[in-house]
Amino acid sequence: MAAGRNGPLAALDIGTTKICCFVAKEDAGGLRVKGIGHQVANGMRAGAITNMEMAEESIRSAVDAAERMAGETIREVFLSVSAGQPASQTVDVTVSLAGQEIGERDLQRTLKEAKTSYKPENRTVIHALPVGYTVDGNKGIRDPRGMYGDNLGISMHMVSVLNSHYKNLCSCVERCHLGIAQVVAAPYASGLATLVEDEMDLGVTVIDLGGGSTSFAVFYDGEMVYNEVIPVGGAHVSNDIARGLSTTLVNAERMKTLYGSALSSPADEKEIIDVPLIGETDHEVANHVPRSMLVGIIKPRIEEILELVRDRLASSGFAKVAGRRAVLVGGASQLAGVQELAGRILDKQVRIGKPIRVKSLADATGGPAFATAAGLLTFAMKENFDDPVGVTNMEKTPKNRLLRIGNWFRENF
Repeated sequence: MAAGRNGPLAALDIGTTKICCFVAKEDAGGLRVKGIGHQVANGMRAGAITNMEMAEESIRSAVDAAERMAGETIREVFLSVSAGQPASQTVDVTVSLAGQEIGERDLQRTLKEAKTSYKPENRTVIHALPVGYTVDGNKGIRDPRGMYGDNLGISMHMVSVLNSHYKNLCSCVERCHLGIAQVVAAPYASGLATLVEDEMDLGVTVIDLGGGSTSFAVFYDGEMVYNEVIPVGGAHVSNDIARGLSTTLVNAERMKTLYGSALSSPADEKEIIDVPLIGETDHEVANHVPRSMLVGIIKPRIEEILELVRDRLASSGFAKVAGRRAVLVGGASQLAGVQELAGRILDKQVRIGKPIRVKSLADATGGPAFATAAGLLTFAMKENFDDPVGVTNMEKTPKNRLLRIGNWFRENF
C-alpha cells in the first residue's frame, strides 16, 4: 500500500531517547492519526546510531505498535534526522531568459541548476528549499510563473548531513523492511507542525529541546531559511542530576520530571526530596536533600543550552530575520520554568509549541514531545498533495523496493 492518497502515511521520528511512529490517513482535507507507537530508543547517542541491532529492534517495536493500532501495514516512512552535523547553505543562481514569459520549464531549469551547483564533499543534501525568486533584480517574488523578464534568479536553502550518518540511518530503517519516502530535518518538521502562518511569514525560531541534542530552525517569509543542531539536550540534565546527587539515571529522570524546574523559588529550601543513593540496597538508609539542590543542578545546564542557541543564532547572521518570537518543542521543553528562562536568555516572546495540523491526537501524544512526528505527516501532505515547485530535492532511495525483495528471498529460501 503506497504512501499517499491510496494508503496510509507513516512518520518515523528516531530520537536519542525515544522512537515514535505515527500512521495517518487523509480525512476531509486533513490528516487523522490512526495508529501511534513509541518505544525507548536503544542503540542511540546524540541522535546517531551506536548499535545497529538495538536500534533496529526499537524501530521494529514502535512501527509494529503503530501498525497494530491503525490496522494497516506500512511500506515506507517519512524519516526525521536530528544529527549528522547538519549544515545550512544558501545558494544563489541566475539564468538568462531573453525577455520571454517565465514558464514551468524555466523554473525547473533554474531549480536544477541551483541543485547541481551545490555539491558538498562527503555530505548528502536532504533539502533544497527555494526561499525567494528575483526577476531582473526585483526581490520578494514567491512564484514567478507568468511573469516576463530577462533574468530569473533563485535563492535556495540547502540542508545537508554527513554521508555516513545518512547511510547508517537509512540502512537501519531498511533492515526493518521499510522504504524511505523522504528524510526530513527534525526542526523543519517541528516548525511545520506547530507554527501558524503569520509566525512563518514574520520570522520565528523553532527550538527543539530533545533528549540527546537541541536543534533549531529559523523560518522567514513562509519558509525555513536556516537550521543547526547542538549536541546537548535533556538527557545531559538527567546525567548531571545522577552525578550530582549520586543516584541512578532512572531516579534522576523521575526527580527531574516530578520536582525539577529551570527556575528557583524561595520555597525550594523548605521542600525536601528523598534521593535513593546509587548502589544502596538498604532502602532504610535515608538521604534527603532540599529541592533547591536539584534546581541548582538543572538550571545551569538549561541556561547553557539556551545560551548556545542564542550565540549560534547570532553568529549565523539570521538573528534579525528570526524576529522576536520563539517556539519551544521537544520533551525537555516541558520542564517547569524553561519557557520563562528561554524568554530571558533569548530576549524573545516564547511559547510552547503543540501540533496544530494533525487531527485526533490524544493529550499524551499531542504535546511538544511529539511535534516532530506530527510535522513529518504535515510534510508528507505538503509533498504529496500540494505539489509545490522544488520544495525538496526528494533524496529518495529507489532501490528500497529491490532491497526488500532481496531480503525477503534471503530470509525465506
